[in-house]
Amino acid sequence: MWGLKSKSESEANGSVSPPNKKLKTATKSKSTHMKNRPQRPCPFYKKIPGTPFTVDAFRYGGIEGFSAYFLTHFHYDHYGGLSKGWSHGPIYCSPLTARLVKMCLSVNSLYINSLELNAEYVIEGVKVRLLEANHCPGAALIHFRLPDGQCYLHTGDFRACKLMQTYPLLVNHRVNVLYLDTTYCNPKYKFPSKEDVLNYVVKVTKNFLRKQPKTLVVVGAYSIGKECVFLAISKALGVKIYANASRRRVLQSFDWHELSGSLCTQGNDTLLHVLPISALRFETLKDYLKSYTNQYAAVLAFRPTGWTYSESMGNQLSFIKPSSRGNITIYGVPYSEHSSFTELREFVQFLRPDKIIPTVNVWNAANRDKMQSYFREWLKG
Repeated sequence: MWGLKSKSESEANGSVSPPNKKLKTATKSKSTHMKNRPQRPCPFYKKIPGTPFTVDAFRYGGIEGFSAYFLTHFHYDHYGGLSKGWSHGPIYCSPLTARLVKMCLSVNSLYINSLELNAEYVIEGVKVRLLEANHCPGAALIHFRLPDGQCYLHTGDFRACKLMQTYPLLVNHRVNVLYLDTTYCNPKYKFPSKEDVLNYVVKVTKNFLRKQPKTLVVVGAYSIGKECVFLAISKALGVKIYANASRRRVLQSFDWHELSGSLCTQGNDTLLHVLPISALRFETLKDYLKSYTNQYAAVLAFRPTGWTYSESMGNQLSFIKPSSRGNITIYGVPYSEHSSFTELREFVQFLRPDKIIPTVNVWNAANRDKMQSYFREWLKG
């Protein structure tokens, strides 16, 4: 891998291996062409100070002064800009994310470097570790420890949890700068636990099927993410999961045997289907049901996202009111793969970093100021 050594390899001489010659030549020829293209400036919060590293900054092309590109996970708002024409430098990510980058985006494998979770690597003299982010499959927190001892933690997208407070790296090394996923950095967001939401979804499904056994159950999902929702229903009902061929290909790449073994190739073989979350609209579901009118008389759909949460709901999932139109029923359930406000506060108070840089909802000065006021409050004392 380009510029990368494991701890055992690097300790022998403290250096890094030179770039692959073939890759270097390709980079040079392509970069000449790309120089003529105007690029938006890369935001400072995607750059790691004192290093040649950026995080989730592919849409800005080659970034002057930076030679290595980290990817936290395989969601478009983070990998946007990556394509088979990528030639700006090595990409570092988790093994699963690496497989998806190659399989779905056809990025030249010479550029892709997979880093195992919890293993220490030395890249350009910086100690790097990837940690489980509790977001979508393959998502990682990235911890950088510079030669001068400064530590930076970039969360990418994550859902903070108690387990993270036991990560030895976070327990033993003070984080100087925390790059924080602030998607839900607002006091109104106090999500129920993932487990509580999964139990609720299973309960609703069972009750619905008792009343109308000929129900097609649909779970909305992103390209990756929300797998635990349809897997929980599958296990509780003892049924297979149907997804189209392209989604099955992605799901099977996870090497998640429980999930892979639950998939089926024909929609007629199971009542549990996975569709894009954007397809969870009444007219779309009504049309979808027409393909299965011989088997099913109704649709029960779940839209699992934190954006369905409301303060009036609190942790009382029973307060959720579904939307119904004819034989189509849609439940918005607050199954979030991002941290709630209270989870962010607890994570920050555990880490107690010297500085926090928000990475989401930062384009508005008022938003930035408000988030910084929360951070100051959390770190008092």
